[in-house]
Amino acid sequence: MSVDLSAAQDVDMSTSSLSADQQRELAKGLTTFLSQYSRLSDSYIIEFFTEDLWHTLPSSWQPVLQDLSYPQIADLLLDAKHGDRRYPSVWPLSLLAFRATAHALAFPRDCRRERGRAGGSAKPEEFVENQSQSSLLGHIFRKHVKPKKQHEIRKLGMLVKQLCDQTDCSRVVDVGSGQGHLTRFLSFGLRLSVTAIEADHTLVAVASRFDGQLLRALEKEKQKQCSSLGPVSQSSPRHVAGWVNPKAPWEAFIEQLRTADCHLTEAPPTPSGPSKKRLRGSAHEDRSHEVQTSSSPGSTDPLSQDFDLTSRPPSNKNESEEESSDACCSRVQEGVRPEETTQRGCPDFVLTGLHACGDLSATLLRHFVNCPHVRGITSVACCYMKITTRENPTPPGLVERPAPPTPDQESLPSEFGYPMSTWVRGLPGHRLSYKAREGACHAVEDYIRRLREESELLRTHCYRAMLETFIRDTRPDLRRAGIQTIKKAHLLPFTEYARLGLARVGLPPGLPLDPEQVEAMLKQQVRVVVYFSLALLLAPVVETLVLLDRMIYLQENGVDSQLVPLFDPNLSPRNFVLVAVKARGQGGGEVELR
Repeated sequence: MSVDLSAAQDVDMSTSSLSADQQRELAKGLTTFLSQYSRLSDSYIIEFFTEDLWHTLPSSWQPVLQDLSYPQIADLLLDAKHGDRRYPSVWPLSLLAFRATAHALAFPRDCRRERGRAGGSAKPEEFVENQSQSSLLGHIFRKHVKPKKQHEIRKLGMLVKQLCDQTDCSRVVDVGSGQGHLTRFLSFGLRLSVTAIEADHTLVAVASRFDGQLLRALEKEKQKQCSSLGPVSQSSPRHVAGWVNPKAPWEAFIEQLRTADCHLTEAPPTPSGPSKKRLRGSAHEDRSHEVQTSSSPGSTDPLSQDFDLTSRPPSNKNESEEESSDACCSRVQEGVRPEETTQRGCPDFVLTGLHACGDLSATLLRHFVNCPHVRGITSVACCYMKITTRENPTPPGLVERPAPPTPDQESLPSEFGYPMSTWVRGLPGHRLSYKAREGACHAVEDYIRRLREESELLRTHCYRAMLETFIRDTRPDLRRAGIQTIKKAHLLPFTEYARLGLARVGLPPGLPLDPEQVEAMLKQQVRVVVYFSLALLLAPVVETLVLLDRMIYLQENGVDSQLVPLFDPNLSPRNFVLVAVKARGQGGGEVELR
């Protein structure tokens, strides 16, 4: 089965259509290159002075890089598309090869159908008239939604709709749904039956409240006999508060959807964290206990009436366990297309996750491969540093689930977020450190823009590296101490920045600072920016390896996939969506993106 997205007006085509052999060869090239420069990708810019990072660069690189202007750093190092490169001096071949290889190995991030920009604007054309409101998204879907998210939900929503049409599915499960912005567009705007799962109960309540506001707005428009809204669904989406357990089998995930209403008053409070991303990421930790869920009051229930896991056949050695058919098999549930109901009495659906954090994206891909009812998936990943690995099974930044695992759950096999594929796991040098994966989350396009504008924001890395020096001079044991963002740090003199920063790590804010030492380090600000840019050059390469590993994992399980640079990277840096389908009754389907 193939997915033809040529009819989708606003879906940009894939630029990474590789055969299975080409995928494997690319993975070999990526691991070889990244392992050669792991010292660069694993380094922390705040240790620039304490670890003398500048002198870890090849000696032939240092003299040609240290005198570059900020725009030259952007043009000569980071921007792969810049054609008119004018070098102020002769660069060594090793540096030229490093830059060329990094650009060649990384998946292209630009949308193939990207519209032209007016006046050099960094935003897509849809925001030219109003930088806060997309001209291509209905006003009822823009309320409470920032421009970045407007851009994302419109483009991903259209892609999900296209996938639903071609797989004959009208049902979607949106995992990591947050405040429900994508969910509402899919449900009210594209007339799909949507179940949304979010770990944070507070966000689920907000999503339900926003649904109510949208319904009231629709009612007012209806009373005004406004015809510009277009068709909307007749039922609200269903919001479920629950943890998606990465160690639980797909049957537990389906049961979570089916029985959510039973736990409406039983679900424990969600552990709180400092941010929405952290809350999402915490759902992907090494938690082996069963997931408790609850659904929003008053919402329609498009899934719980249709899933029946009362009996199962013997397991197949080569495939995941599937549910056996029962008395429900011949029944066509209300609101479900006849072709959607499989021989097991369960409806097919498409799985989606918009910036599903850490291991959540990997977990959804495993459910897609193993669950016979998931016909398609659109996966947009983020927070690669929160992915679990064998070397780092509990990365920092995740909220622990309070309930301990049961003995049965402790015996479940360990599966990590990276690598997923057998091929990449067997390659020497495939390991990616926490720092390398954290670096892959940085916004390259935004940094290029800062360099060309010679923004004062560029001094913040130098400030933090200087502060690290004075912290360790006083407390050698205090390494990489967490200092939350100092407001408008780039506008402060370093002495004021240091006063605020020292207090945050429990040191005297009036600690004496050697003026000559301060001045000497400030003069190395360009070196700090150059070193950070060299590490940033590797960020898209690391991201490519993580996403390619997932493509190879799908291919190893009989599913072809495509990686589409769907979003404008200037607005949404994590802009890749992994798209795959499975044919009904088959192991996998081929994705054609023309």
